[in-house]
Amino acid sequence: MRPFTITWDADRLAWLREKLRAYRMPRLPEGAGWRYGCDPDVLADLCAYWCDGFDHDKAAAELNRFPQGMARIEDTEIHVVHVVGEAGGRRPLLLTHGWPGSVYEFWEVIEPLAFPSRHGGRAEDAFDIVVPALPGFGFSGKPKAPIGPRTTARLFDRLMREELGYPRYRAQGGDWGAGVTAWLALDHADSLEAIHLNYLLVQPDAEPESGPETVWRREALAAQRRLGAYADLQGTKPLSLAYAMADEPAAQLAWLVERFHDWADLRERPFAEVFPKDRLLTNALFYILTGAFETATWYYAGAQAEGVRRMPEGARVTVPTAFAAYPDPRTAPPPREWVERGYAVSRWRDMPRGGHFAAMEVPDLFVADLREWARE
Repeated sequence: MRPFTITWDADRLAWLREKLRAYRMPRLPEGAGWRYGCDPDVLADLCAYWCDGFDHDKAAAELNRFPQGMARIEDTEIHVVHVVGEAGGRRPLLLTHGWPGSVYEFWEVIEPLAFPSRHGGRAEDAFDIVVPALPGFGFSGKPKAPIGPRTTARLFDRLMREELGYPRYRAQGGDWGAGVTAWLALDHADSLEAIHLNYLLVQPDAEPESGPETVWRREALAAQRRLGAYADLQGTKPLSLAYAMADEPAAQLAWLVERFHDWADLRERPFAEVFPKDRLLTNALFYILTGAFETATWYYAGAQAEGVRRMPEGARVTVPTAFAAYPDPRTAPPPREWVERGYAVSRWRDMPRGGHFAAMEVPDLFVADLREWARE
């Protein structure tokens, strides 16, 4: 694996500032807020701050805090954050992000998981941490055609075993990361000691039988109709979105930030406190300055082509599976009985707070849960 350092292209930064300053807001309904998309006041504030207040050099220094590399797996370049912690190679943990997240999604939890004794934990709880960027995302290579979680699982398994030398490992994921992790368990079970999910993406190959399962499926479909228009577009006609967004960083930012707002747990904290401006913009760099916004949306079309949301007929995950049920506004946690029909559930935790981006929203809870899981 070749060493890699994150840098920003000066011409690309100049393009970004020029486009942000020139952006013309569309006609807006009165009192729009978040009802029809990204709040226009929030977007205008983010764009102004990105032009004149955000420190790109500071962001790059923060992103280079952990060792990184580029590995070529099959015909795809994979950007990898790899931190050998106090475990010294004994407990590798693969963390897989989703959309519109990035490797930065796990930035607050990497060091506590790798070096727990520095953060009030025990050295024996440490992991080696591996955080790869999904193909088409961030600094990873751009595939020639859309691919999805099942193909990604094959690439990441080869990354862990062949490039990094971990014959067996644990894996964790939410959003698309939950899909990759589930397909690792289905297709590459011999490589895995256990998996941890905080989202159910790959569902059992069975129709719901009980009341709670049926209610959850109905509510999940209703949530998809309410909040899932983006996914329908990205899964069927991603080029239609790309044509509109390709040269408009403000529009790309609005598209990304809207998901963070809609999927966050805002019951106790305002959006600006859950996701400060610097955090939102640092994550956006992985899409906008790398030119990955378009190819990242392909992932939905790739997932549809691979048919990854339902297990193959008669298949079941036999790898020990932990599930952390966060109060996710996007889709309420599924009933345990439904998950157990497709997974060998060995641990279940109902989490008190934290939404879709658990590692970013509630890093302390996320770390504590993974430490307890590993002890078991």
